[in-house]
Amino acid sequence: QDIVEDLRSTNKQFERLYREHTKLKKQVHDADLGVLPLDDYTLENMKKKKLLAKDLIALIIRQYKHEQTAT
Repeated sequence: QDIVEDLRSTNKQFERLYREHTKLKKQVHDADLGVLPLDDYTLENMKKKKLLAKDLIALIIRQYKHEQTAT
């Protein structure tokens, strides 16, 4: 969690991805509950974007950890 907070405050790309993932996670959850009516195509695209953001976030965290252990 400390790494996430550090990256959010120092890495603009990470912050953007984090916000996008959080927003998409809520929208997908709302769509699954039926609160946010979406067609299947739109929902699948949202899920793919959410997973891509999550993968990129994980990549940035791995790079950050690698840099921290290399120094």
